[in-house]
Amino acid sequence: MGYPALFLLVALGALVPVIPTGALVSTAAVVAFHQQSLPFGVLLVFVVAAVAAFAGDMALYWLGQRGVRSRGGSRWLEALRGRATPERLAQAQRKLDEHGVLVLVVSRLVPAGRVPVMLACLLARLPLRRFARGDAPACLAWAATYCLIGILGGSLFSEPWKGVALAVAVTLLISAAPPVWRRLGGRRGTP
Repeated sequence: MGYPALFLLVALGALVPVIPTGALVSTAAVVAFHQQSLPFGVLLVFVVAAVAAFAGDMALYWLGQRGVRSRGGSRWLEALRGRATPERLAQAQRKLDEHGVLVLVVSRLVPAGRVPVMLACLLARLPLRRFARGDAPACLAWAATYCLIGILGGSLFSEPWKGVALAVAVTLLISAAPPVWRRLGGRRGTP
């Protein structure tokens, strides 16, 4: 996978949150780790991933703002609203009120946390500039986290494919843990 493809897929994954962007970044970091130009390749994966995530987030937020301001609403905003449960949205709005844009950094690192917080920002009519100031460090932290997962996976094995398999497995496990935890927690509360 080349850097332009990585950029395109991560930016598209920010717009359409069904692409496993964390796994893509970790995989690219594993491959870069096994290349001859070790520090530069991994650094380039980090920069491309962070910039792409930021560009995708900005595009999605801009589209969401248009939906909030329009009279009839927006399909993009409704799609975002459909991906966030009312409880998660209320929790995101409370945390946004308490901690401000710092919540964006944490939400980018928590699987399925970005959309409810972004929606809370939209409904609170947070200006695009203020959202961008919180989202930039969030995208940097996100890219660094998934690059580190890839580097760790790549450093454990001499064959790149084994590191890729481990990085993808860890990334998917991280992504699957919150919904499973919520389902298990919900079952404990029912008689």
